[in-house]
Amino acid sequence: MDMKVKFVNRLFMMTTAPFLGLMLWMVFSSLTVSVELTNAKPAEINTWNTAYEHVTEGLDQAGKTAQYTIDAVRRVSVLYKQTTSTMNDIVYTASKQANRPETIYNKRISSKLGAPIDHIESDNIRAELYAINQATYNGYAMKVKLKEQKAMKMTLGKDKYGGSETTMQAVKRYGAVAGINAGGYAEGRGNRYPLGTTVLNGDYVSAFEPSFKDLAFVGLDTLGRLIGGKFFDKTQLDQKNPKFGATFVPHLLNNGNKLTIPDKWKAPNRAPRTTIGNYKDDQLLIMVIDGYNENGGSGATLEEMQQKMINLGVRDAYNLDGGGSSSLIFKGRVVNHPSDGELRQLPTHFLFFE
Repeated sequence: MDMKVKFVNRLFMMTTAPFLGLMLWMVFSSLTVSVELTNAKPAEINTWNTAYEHVTEGLDQAGKTAQYTIDAVRRVSVLYKQTTSTMNDIVYTASKQANRPETIYNKRISSKLGAPIDHIESDNIRAELYAINQATYNGYAMKVKLKEQKAMKMTLGKDKYGGSETTMQAVKRYGAVAGINAGGYAEGRGNRYPLGTTVLNGDYVSAFEPSFKDLAFVGLDTLGRLIGGKFFDKTQLDQKNPKFGATFVPHLLNNGNKLTIPDKWKAPNRAPRTTIGNYKDDQLLIMVIDGYNENGGSGATLEEMQQKMINLGVRDAYNLDGGGSSSLIFKGRVVNHPSDGELRQLPTHFLFFE
């Protein structure tokens, strides 16, 4: 808003500058008289007297012009202050009106989640924590507004390929205010490697891997928007300008429509879940559902997750690693109830910063 007002101020001063310059020129030009008195003769003295009278008249006129100019400058100054005040009011009102649709939409989607049980607000991020209580499952939702791109990033376990750590360890190590588990993993020689294509700081970790067995990539682009899906060629993903992202299965929603869940991923029917989705204004919604094990007796089904996110107004959604991997850290505490009884060591995490 300040920049708009400054622009108007500059424009006003540019408009009045020629008028002020003309007034000043009139003052100084009236005072310009050249008279030589060396070896003056009577005729020359008469001429000098005449010139003196003209100079005196000119000074009188210059004085009147100066006074007029001073009065004009005062009037301009008053008008300038009035204009600045008016433009401040106009810009403030315009800003409020411009933000009104966003505010109304945010209230609408927030009302479907209920009252937040905790929140984080800073210049970089707004994060609100909600409880999810359904007849067949319980958990938590975190709605996130990324005001700045630096408010979210992905990390590798212990910052190395094959390394692993809990989400809490990653949060503490990076000084984050919140964090969740990210993609799936494969074990080998005591290490845990990210499953499928993984992107960190705009670079591919290990290498690009074409989608297989229904795996889907999910992450943020360089503008801070949620992107994802199946990519069978590196150029397909490159066109999305990924900044970071991980891989798991399946892709749940596309533009508000349910996608077919592969039969293999329908069993076990119930399990702890972590999902991530976006609203049409690019806010993120993360859901972490509790369950006491991975044997199908507790937690939520993927179909239930699809329906719940549609009901909440989510546009695109992806399933992240679940079961004992599901983790939600908010303001330094573990919010969910990990099914292993403790947090699991994982190779990738999504972190959020103030």
